Amino acid sequence: MIAAAALSGFLLAPAAGAGTAYGAVTTPDQKAVLATVRQFIDGINGDFNKALAVCASPAIIIDEFAPHVWRGATACADWYDAFNADAGKHGITDSVVTLGTPWHVDITGGTAYVVSTANYTYKQSGKPVSEIGSVFTVALVKAAAGWRVTGWAWAKH
Repeated sequence: MIAAAALSGFLLAPAAGAGTAYGAVTTPDQKAVLATVRQFIDGINGDFNKALAVCASPAIIIDEFAPHVWRGATACADWYDAFNADAGKHGITDSVVTLGTPWHVDITGGTAYVVSTANYTYKQSGKPVSEIGSVFTVALVKAAAGWRVTGWAWAKH
């Protein structure tokens, strides 16, 4: 489904700072970051306006389907439109992304890096398909209104 993303000038790599052990989300900031990521996923699964509400502008997304790169002020909306068009072209319906336990919720100042397991289930031409054990990676920035997604990556397993 989703392949890789980064914000211009923001490297998707953990920086020195507050990190987590596997699955440990203990600080208020870590919980807030993860809540933003969950809101983004919930928006992909339902009302995409919820995802757009936490998507930074600009953002950049790289994914497995053409045109493979979306960047700029409308990157999240443009990706979503392309995702729906690609899904329609390939007979994909009923898609749901489920986050697993995060491997990392790293925060350095006003930036955050999250790596989590994820599953993607859908129907293709009416037949159930599951991509289990995928990896969802997200970069975020802390804005006045809270944490915002600046880029993300999906690697199916």
